[in-house]
Amino acid sequence: MLSCRLDEGAELRPLEPWQAAEFAAHADRDRAHFEPWLQWTQLVTDEESARAFLQRYADRQAADDGRIYGIWSHGRLVGGTLFRIFSPADGLCEIGVWLSPEAQGRGLITRAARLMIDWAVGERGMHRVEWRNAVENERSKAVAKRLGMTLDGVLREAFPYLGRRFDIEVWSLLASEWRSGDAPPRA
Repeated sequence: MLSCRLDEGAELRPLEPWQAAEFAAHADRDRAHFEPWLQWTQLVTDEESARAFLQRYADRQAADDGRIYGIWSHGRLVGGTLFRIFSPADGLCEIGVWLSPEAQGRGLITRAARLMIDWAVGERGMHRVEWRNAVENERSKAVAKRLGMTLDGVLREAFPYLGRRFDIEVWSLLASEWRSGDAPPRA
């Protein structure tokens, strides 16, 4: 199996439909923590819906349109990353992330996102990498800053979710910034 080590006990590897039961259990275990920020928590409610969600990403990967990865710590699924948008023709991608509370504070998301940026820019020739977060999501905002991203602006009330409209920050990093080292050092 392909995987990238994130720290002594954690790794990043593809999250695939055959892992639907594990993904559903992960979503159930941490739903209250993820729900304020992540729409997929409304979609992934059991093994069948988890399989459908992961299959959509498998299909998107086959079409070169998106990818999803899991973060395992000591053999347990504790988070993930994905390319929510992945457009080689436009040279644009957007990274999304999530992490269980017990795995926070170890730099796992920052290291995983750096690996994704390295691959997107270095291997796939992406020109622009985006990161979007609700203005209130301080943890997500902090990762964008650690990655050396620039705040492009705020999309006011752009994200309808759970009966409310959230303001969304848009952060970006250009390939030239990543290659030149204007971004923080890579993991």
